[in-house]
Amino acid sequence: MYRIREVDPQDEEVADALAELHQLTFCDGTRVPDFEQGYWWIAFRGLKPIAFAGVVSSTHVANAGYLCRVGVAMPHCGHGLQVRLTRALEARARRAGWKAIVSDTTDNRFSANNFIRQGYRLFEPDSPWAWQHTLYWRKELV
Repeated sequence: MYRIREVDPQDEEVADALAELHQLTFCDGTRVPDFEQGYWWIAFRGLKPIAFAGVVSSTHVANAGYLCRVGVAMPHCGHGLQVRLTRALEARARRAGWKAIVSDTTDNRFSANNFIRQGYRLFEPDSPWAWQHTLYWRKELV
């Protein structure tokens, strides 16, 4: 039903699809990331892109990847796509030699619960990088 693949954001069609998915899933709630940095995935239903995820090198935690985005189009929520995308980027992070994945959630209990189910734990970074009420997550990659 759903197919996930790592994509090359240097490809113009891929970059356009990532930007469209970002707008669809985040509206204007956050800035568009630099898709040319890190690793990116798109989930498809048939030929239609319906979800995406990205991981970049963390600038706040040594030897870690930062899960910077996971977005799933509303009609496709509840089908485990966020979990599948996260697993894909964790595998890539291991191959990149990172020892952990870090991320954050702000006012998003669904994503927070997905992190908990996937073995992420709350942590307090030395230098918090987001809002005052943001939750910070970390998973050791073994």
